[in-house]
Parts: sequence; C-alpha cells; structure tokens
Amino acid sequence: MPYVDLYSSDDNASIFYRTSSTYGNVSGFDANKPTIMILHPMFLDCAWLDCQFGDPRLCDNFNMIAFDMRTMGKSQCQPSPKHDSWVDAADIALCHQFLNLPPCHVFALEGISVACALRFAYLFPEMCLSLALCNPLATQSQRWTQNSTLEIIHSWCFSEDLEALEHAATELVNFFLGPNRDVDLQDEVVAHWQKRCPPNRRPWIVETLSVLNNRIPMPFEAMAEIKQPVLLIHGERSDFSSRKHSEALAAQLRSVEGGAFIYTVKGAATFLSIIPTSASIVNRAVKEFINRLPKSRSELKPPEVSVAARMEQALKRLADLGLGYKGTTRLDPMSSLSFSCCSESVRLAQDVLLEEYKKDRLYAFNPLGPDGRPKRKLSDGKDDSWFEVGADGIGISTIAPSKFLPPEPKKEPEKESKHRNVTDIVETKVIKTSMASASMVDKYIIKGPMAKVVRENPSVTTPKPIGRILMPQ
Repeated sequence: MPYVDLYSSDDNASIFYRTSSTYGNVSGFDANKPTIMILHPMFLDCAWLDCQFGDPRLCDNFNMIAFDMRTMGKSQCQPSPKHDSWVDAADIALCHQFLNLPPCHVFALEGISVACALRFAYLFPEMCLSLALCNPLATQSQRWTQNSTLEIIHSWCFSEDLEALEHAATELVNFFLGPNRDVDLQDEVVAHWQKRCPPNRRPWIVETLSVLNNRIPMPFEAMAEIKQPVLLIHGERSDFSSRKHSEALAAQLRSVEGGAFIYTVKGAATFLSIIPTSASIVNRAVKEFINRLPKSRSELKPPEVSVAARMEQALKRLADLGLGYKGTTRLDPMSSLSFSCCSESVRLAQDVLLEEYKKDRLYAFNPLGPDGRPKRKLSDGKDDSWFEVGADGIGISTIAPSKFLPPEPKKEPEKESKHRNVTDIVETKVIKTSMASASMVDKYIIKGPMAKVVRENPSVTTPKPIGRILMPQ
C-alpha cells in the first residue's frame, strides 16, 4: 500500500492511500477517465471501501483514490491537540499536490469526512470538481452525543479483559450501526477495531473522537463561496444525520448552481457505505450525478504553483475568515497543523485528554491472540456475557441461571425392596385378577345349553356319548 510522507518543522505524518489502478499507484490512472477521491467513514479506513472499489459502475468508469485519515488505518502521526477538520483538509491538499493528481470529484462518506471535504473545497477550489456528501452531520456537536461517545470510547480504551472490551464494542456498534444490524457485519467491524484500534492505540482513537466532538461550523461566508455541484445523501434511519441536517447544509450552499441535490436512501442508517445494499444505491446515485457534469480528463501534471506557495495562499484565505492562529509567529505553510482552527481552550482540554490516554498505553489490554487475530467473534461470546443492552437502550442481564448455578443432583431410581409384605402380594394378585377382561372370562365359562354353545363357539368340541366311551374299541 503506497503512502505520502508529510514532514515539516512541527509535524510528521505518513498518509496511506489505495487506488483502483492495476498496481495500486497513481501512474496507472487512465487519462480519459475522471477521477474520484473517496474519504472513508468515521473510525474506519480504506480497507472498508470494497463496496466502492469493487463496483464496476465506478471502477470501470472512473479512476479512484482513497486516503486514510492521519489517525486511522495504516497512516501514522504524532498525537496532537491541534487536530481538526481543517488539518485533515490540508493533509488531503498536500497529498493531492505531491502526487500530481488532476482535479477530483470528492466522495465523502459520513461525518468528519464530510467536514473535511467542505473545507477542502473552500481552501482549494481548483482541486475539487464536485462534492458527493453522505450523511452530513449537524454543524455543531450536541452535548448528549459528546458525552455518550466519550464514555463508550473510554470504556473501549481502558478495558482490562475481553468481556469488558466486548461490552464496549456492543455499545459502539449499537451507536453506529443501530440495533437491527447484520451479525456478520457486526463481527467484521469489531474484529477490524480490535486489530486497527486496540486499547494500546488509545491516544489516536480519542484524537479522532475529538475531531468529531469539537467541530465548529464553517462561517457562512465560506459556505457561500463553495460553487462546485453538490449531492447530499443521507440514510433515512440514521441517528447521526437526519434530513433536516442535509436541508440546513443545502440552504447554506447558496452559490451552488441549481442548488444542492438531496437524495434519501430508504431504510439506510449510519455507515450506509459499508452495507452492500445501501452502498449499491449510493454508488448508482453518485455515478448518475457525475455523468451529468462536464466530463474531465485525468492527466498527471505537476502544479503550476509550488506547493509551499499554494499552501501559503490557503493560509491567508483562512486568516481572512478570522480563523486559525492569532499569534504573531509565522506559521509553516507546509505543516498541516498550521491550518488548525481549534480555540485555545479546546487545545488545552485536548492536550490534557491526550496525556491521560497516553499514560501506560503500552501496558493496555491486547485483544489479539498470538497469531495476531481476534480471540473470538463478538457473536460467539454473546451467550457468556452477564450484561447486554436491550433494544430500548436499557441494560439487562440476559444470562440464564443455569449458566452459573451448580447442576442439580440427579435422582436415582428407587430400587424395589426384596422383602415385600404379604398383604401387598395379595392386593397385587387381586388387582391383576380384576383386570381380566370379560371376553377372557367367557372363554372358560360355559353358559346356556350345550348345543347353543357348540353352534356359537366352534372352538368348543362336542363331547362323545357316554355309551361309546364305555364300549371297548
């Protein structure tokens, strides 16, 4: 899997990516096809884009490239309290210029990827041809969402055994996939988290969560300057994103020609891009949306302006909004952290949180076995759990008492006594005699004249006359 190294005076990150070309590199792109840049869903990475890279409607008609977020997947970086969606947008822009990519159609999947795509389109409009945004969130995180997600992530990161980790995993999949989820998909997601986001990587996990919880809305002036065509897709049953969020976002994109299109996927929830049925519907909508736009080519050309100069222009544009660094020290335009718009209070809070999660992280519980695989599936350990969250969100104990109570002693059959009472024997014989049927009795008792008995019962033989019996033979 190839990567791009981003190094500067105060930051060092390696951003991994995957492409749809034969050998997984950018040089294999077809110049006659448009290019789609995909941003993966929250708390997942490029490995979960098989529904997009394996769909012939996309991979046969477009060049595709996807980047791992700096704190997810195979990307590597140092934890930083400055990380926000503006930093993610700067990462994508640097990778775009270092790889000499053509202008791309940005396909953002879920929450923080949507925020990154909007900021990328504002700061670097020449690199973005259109925006397809799945499940856009509210402009600002709600209090209940912050508390719930932080509590669940804390339970995951500080689990001391497999049962506690699986309990936190159950809460996570309920939160992101909903209660009516596919069991196989649930097991795959949890297994991926155990391998890519184990408790010993908790500083990067909580940093990703901070990007989600501490997001701030883009200024109206910046939203009004986004002029690329926009398609908004949301799942009908998503707890994170409802249709009103998409309508609010479409109202802010006033400069989009013809307005932003809103498309609802019936029956879909959060993470609609990893469920094959809903992902197929989304892919079809994205393909039809891009085909209506003027066709573009994908020629790999070095940028006309140097990377440092272009990033300097983006920093100035960010400062014109009144965002970003307020100090007098000159910022390094080649550092993505220079684009951070976190307030001082948020930076201090995230710094304290990161220090807490860094403590003893190397001694955290390891959910993987000696072979590097999860020890068991989440569904396999469900029956052994003492505690489970019901469909109504209330915790209940579902374990049967037979699981933890000692087995009851087996009752041995009573042996019949050798010495029986005489009265018992007599009563038994009487009962057996009384049970004889009337037909059995009639068989041995002759009733009526002999001739009648012989006619009615042929089995009874006629006795010989007494004279013949006495006569000598």
